[in-house]
Amino acid sequence: MGRSKSLIKSFRFLKKLNLATLFHSATHDLYHRLLSLRWRYFLILISLFYFSINCLFGLAYMTAKDGIANAEQGSFKDAFFFSIQTLSTVGYGSMYPQSLYAQILVTIEIWVGLLLLTILTGLMFARFSRPTAKVLFSNVAVICPYNGIPTLMIRTANRRDNRILEAQIRLCVIFNEVSEEGYQLRRFYDLELLRSQTPVFDLSWLVMHPIDQNSPLYGETIESLAEKEGEIGVMLTGLDETFSQTIHARHVYTLVNILPNRRFVDIFCRDITGKTYINLTHFHDVIPIN
Repeated sequence: MGRSKSLIKSFRFLKKLNLATLFHSATHDLYHRLLSLRWRYFLILISLFYFSINCLFGLAYMTAKDGIANAEQGSFKDAFFFSIQTLSTVGYGSMYPQSLYAQILVTIEIWVGLLLLTILTGLMFARFSRPTAKVLFSNVAVICPYNGIPTLMIRTANRRDNRILEAQIRLCVIFNEVSEEGYQLRRFYDLELLRSQTPVFDLSWLVMHPIDQNSPLYGETIESLAEKEGEIGVMLTGLDETFSQTIHARHVYTLVNILPNRRFVDIFCRDITGKTYINLTHFHDVIPIN
């Protein structure tokens, strides 16, 4: 009776836990999740999976009794390392299968190893071959006069030695709005730039949006933007010169990262040969307007 109650409680707990939903959320679009993982998490996940597979087959080999020659009876260590040798197809050395049951397990593990090797090779190639942008965005955006007009400025830089061709950049402001019917919406408004594209993005790019009467930011203050939960979104696209593939980079500035009455520190320098370079040490630095 007590065991039946325990089983009923366990069933109810599993029903509340909804394992099917958890499994679906973990495996949904698994390929994209594995590609978008950071490298350290990806390698940790693959390592855990590799050792788990070998532990599983090691336990299976322990049930073969005398199925593995020269292996100590009931030794998980010998079974585990035999599984590693089998999965990697490096050769058995002194241990080898000597019963039909062990040979069936070996056949299954070699098939699983070939399948996993194919999948992992494809994943590694996809991760290495995927073009990524090394675009640096300034930590803050500033508002300062430019030709007598208050101007929103954001600084970007290419951290690679190559160039980004046909680069295009877009700025948008994001507001919370309520329509006349009472619908709450998150609206995007494009911000017109003095220069939204460049043939070659090599060093740095100062992105400027004049806050004039045509600007969605005209008449807005930090307080009014805070009421609307305003944000500034930046999207940059271009053609990577090395890979000849399109790359993307994006960044979002919240209100705490928008500084009025500030300007960026000059970062352009020249070496002894007269060649221009940028000093990224002061890339994020700003100074007050005199």
